[in-house]
Amino acid sequence: MPSLNTNAAPDATRPSIKSETHAALTLTTVDLDVQGVGLKLSTMFRPGPKPPILFLHGFGSTKEDYADIVLHPEFDGHAVIAYDAPGCGASECTDLKKISIPFLVETARGLLAHFSVDTFHVVGHSMGGLTALMLADAEPDRVLGFADIEGNVAPEDCFLSRQVVDFPNDDDDVFFEKFIERTWHSNHYASALYAADLRHRVRAGAVKGIFASMVELSDHGHLMERFLALPCPTLFMHGEQNDGLSYLPKLRENGVTVARIQSCGHFPMYSNPVEMWRTLSRFFGYS
Repeated sequence: MPSLNTNAAPDATRPSIKSETHAALTLTTVDLDVQGVGLKLSTMFRPGPKPPILFLHGFGSTKEDYADIVLHPEFDGHAVIAYDAPGCGASECTDLKKISIPFLVETARGLLAHFSVDTFHVVGHSMGGLTALMLADAEPDRVLGFADIEGNVAPEDCFLSRQVVDFPNDDDDVFFEKFIERTWHSNHYASALYAADLRHRVRAGAVKGIFASMVELSDHGHLMERFLALPCPTLFMHGEQNDGLSYLPKLRENGVTVARIQSCGHFPMYSNPVEMWRTLSRFFGYS
């Protein structure tokens, strides 16, 4: 079990993460037990002497959203952790009905412990941004910097997840198929591309639990207050099609770096990855 914790005491049974500065990503499966649920997390990581960056993907996406970090030399030396969330991608979960945002937070905690990580940067998109926010709120002293890519901070962010309320269906498969159809026909950048792979990237049995918890937290979880109270540097990245988000001025007024990605809706990693990586590089201080 490799350690990615630059602050941990040396352990002769684990390879040093300080030995490789330009390491490639390695794919591995990590077995975890989270709240009594067995997980096999499909994980990609690399060691490095600089603080780890934890990447959390959005609903319907996978860890590969962030694999191109190895092509950006400004991030050389940083340890990297990314994984398919339970119910998503190549990860396996013994009880899909248990998956929610709080469950995903505990999953992230478990994986950080597996790699012996103490402090870290975190980048989260959408569902992953909300997971990262709840993690950072619970353990603010561990997070060195938080880049939030259209993660939920207000009720208006539930344009996808609120469909569990607006279009209810008792059949998980039927609900998911209708969700995919509606998403495919959206007029936002990359929506059809995103929708085309949803059947392969998400298990239908996990969808409604994730969505319901996202709506609950967005409506009643005081997410904006939590976000603005974080002591670490914060970035909020949004696509130009979401210029109308009502809270953008409030973020700027409270010291959050707000970055607008051109030719983009909710998915900068699909519509404008060049600008996404450039923005992350600037936020982390490398350009």
